[in-house]
Amino acid sequence: MSHTHIASNTARHRGRLKGALALTSAFLILEVVAGFMTGSLALLADAGHMLTDVGGLGLALFAIWMTERPATPLRTYGYYRVEILAALANAVVLLLVSGVVLLEAYQRFRQPPTVASLPMLAVAVVGLLVNAGSIMLLRSGSSESLNLKGAYFEVLSDAISSVGVIVAAGVMWWTGWYYADPLVSAGIGLFILPRTWRLMGDAVGVLLEGTPADVNLANLRRALEDLKGVQDVHDLHVWTLTSGVNALSAHLVADTRTSVGGLLAEARRCATHEFKITHVTIQIEPPNWHCDGPHL
Repeated sequence: MSHTHIASNTARHRGRLKGALALTSAFLILEVVAGFMTGSLALLADAGHMLTDVGGLGLALFAIWMTERPATPLRTYGYYRVEILAALANAVVLLLVSGVVLLEAYQRFRQPPTVASLPMLAVAVVGLLVNAGSIMLLRSGSSESLNLKGAYFEVLSDAISSVGVIVAAGVMWWTGWYYADPLVSAGIGLFILPRTWRLMGDAVGVLLEGTPADVNLANLRRALEDLKGVQDVHDLHVWTLTSGVNALSAHLVADTRTSVGGLLAEARRCATHEFKITHVTIQIEPPNWHCDGPHL
């Protein structure tokens, strides 16, 4: 029996991802050139994060394409988890970039170089406008998709970076205090770390098949136990296939007078309508049925 392919939340925002990718790619080239010409670490740090934006957005689009491929006998769930792997990859890259920026900032604190602050300021203002446009494109979908959330965090961090670069450029242009460049660079790296760590934790939680944050397992169990004819609920598991696609498996012990078809329909309705679970697998068991394995 074939099943209709379930679209992930990220797929609905494909056009917005493409628009954000075009904006960031164009600005990345400008920022790298300007960073080397001005000698600004803050500008190069921002370019490093912009590079992760380009990679992250491209990875998000690739993940959408992969998740739309049909399931196979070897990949019975299809390629949904590619989105989660993309989010995890984005988090790892952001951590590495932040570490490199912090190390270079430390070196420049010891011996701050002269920076061409006025061109740096102009490029940073353009960067802020580009990031603002990308934020507007991605914000609506960031709460629906872990993959899109990773891309959104990268763009948001770049917007903060651009503000920091503008402040550093202004201070250096006005006062000639070149310590502002590594100071802002370090601030950019430290700002990104906790958000990236949370994103990584969310992605790892999905890969470990943890219970989704938006599903209360105790309430779900009670709702299934309250169905007419249900005597017990065990082997209840809920996990996330990809953003917006939660799955459930459970064993329901029912009395012998209960209609199996009717109980299955009610249990499915409970899971899908009340708890927003997309993929439901339920086993109906008679009383005193012996079931091997641990019961939850």
